[in-house]
Amino acid sequence: MRQRRSLTMPVTHFTLYGRSYCHLCDDMLEALQSLSGEYPFTVDIIDVDSDEALVAQFDELVPVLFGRRGDGEAVQICHYFLDESKTRAFLSAARSA
Repeated sequence: MRQRRSLTMPVTHFTLYGRSYCHLCDDMLEALQSLSGEYPFTVDIIDVDSDEALVAQFDELVPVLFGRRGDGEAVQICHYFLDESKTRAFLSAARSA
């Protein structure tokens, strides 16, 4: 009996924790979006100032980028600046999964 394999790739999703007035956050989002032509992904932007728990967790680190493949656990990829090599590695691994 032949098995059918799904050809759908797991959805890669990023969460960017930042602030509305943060130029580093804008820069990271722009750098991340520049990869969208090569890799399919979605991005949520969370303003840490909207939640005291997020301020306590990320206050001095913003922007902070987390990535998640499909229903997997989110992992921190980088903060302050987009680490393009780590981000590409994360996206490539999702592509081959």
